Amino acid sequence: MIHGETVQSPLPQDLPWWMPDHFIFFSVLYLVLLIIGSGVGYCVLTAIKESSCHAAGRQH
Repeated sequence: MIHGETVQSPLPQDLPWWMPDHFIFFSVLYLVLLIIGSGVGYCVLTAIKESSCHAAGRQH
């Protein structure tokens, strides 16, 4: 990557990890996305589990 060139892709293999500002920004971005994705996944799995229990006539 040439100095002053913009990032062409936000994929991890395309990022200039040796640049401190890019490293910090994209590390925090990916961490936040991982936390949000984990929370959404947990909510979806919990909703599926509860709906299957209620459909079968069982409680938790």
